[in-house]
Amino acid sequence: MPAAKSATGGRIFLAGATGVIGVRLVRLLVASGHTVAGLTSAVAKADTLSALGAAPVVAGALEAPGLATAVAAFGPDTVIHQLTDLPDEPSLLGGHMGCQRPHPTRGHPEPDRCRPGG
Repeated sequence: MPAAKSATGGRIFLAGATGVIGVRLVRLLVASGHTVAGLTSAVAKADTLSALGAAPVVAGALEAPGLATAVAAFGPDTVIHQLTDLPDEPSLLGGHMGCQRPHPTRGHPEPDRCRPGG
């Protein structure tokens, strides 16, 4: 059974919690009194989430059965999608814009911009 709602905030499941946007969002949500579960696919990043005040959830975002189980077990009021393919280092963002890896089922939105010389 999911834990009770926080007196000052809601229960938020954050997908992409260890990404360049996600870690900043975790800090803001926790500071605002929310109970946060942070999804990451990297076991090595679970400690980062704990240090930020979030409950780490290590699972693959594209593995529907495991993800559904993780979300149901946490019992969120809100689910936030912040999955990106952005580099963790903000200084590297400039050269990465518009060149995310292809989505596994939809392909690449702007293939010419991401090819060398494109």
